[in-house]
Amino acid sequence: MQYRKFGSLDFEVSALGFGAMRLPGRRFSLMGADTNESIKIMRSAIDQGINYIDTAWFYHLGESEKVLGQTLKDGYREKVKLVTKLPMPLVRRIEDFDRYLNSQMERLQTDFIDIYLFHSMDAGQHEKMQRLGLMEKMEEAQRQGRIGHIGFSFHDTLPVFKEIIDYYDWDMTQIQLNYMDTGYQAGIEGMKYANEKGIAV
Repeated sequence: MQYRKFGSLDFEVSALGFGAMRLPGRRFSLMGADTNESIKIMRSAIDQGINYIDTAWFYHLGESEKVLGQTLKDGYREKVKLVTKLPMPLVRRIEDFDRYLNSQMERLQTDFIDIYLFHSMDAGQHEKMQRLGLMEKMEEAQRQGRIGHIGFSFHDTLPVFKEIIDYYDWDMTQIQLNYMDTGYQAGIEGMKYANEKGIAV
């Protein structure tokens, strides 16, 4: 496995990460992940050197975080940087921050999340984040030692991406990059823009 500098963060990240959004589903059900097969796949990836695993509240209707929590038992938690996301479309009040974070930590069977992202940021979610004071909650969770780094995943246009990037001294951003359409959403330009500021992408 190849490893690379990850923005200004203090660790090297594997060139390939593992996104747990598309875990295999249960064979005879439309809902939920196949626990045993998912654990086998993720542990195999970690054994081969992948040290970055990403999940979210919404993936597999909550099953992704639960299965990942089981995967990271038996010493596997110490081998990876664990990333999950605050489900911004569901957040209505500032109190929702702790409710979701606590639930996610319980699902993931951990007391520490390496990188916690605002999920699916766009212009509307960015406005909500500011209005509800959610950045202050992120920083509070960081001071408490519940999360290590603060970032956001993104789905909107390049100008919105730059506005959000310039709003805060982010540790990381996660973008959707299409190699066949490099101008889509944040695109190559957005990736370089964040990288120039030392933000892990």
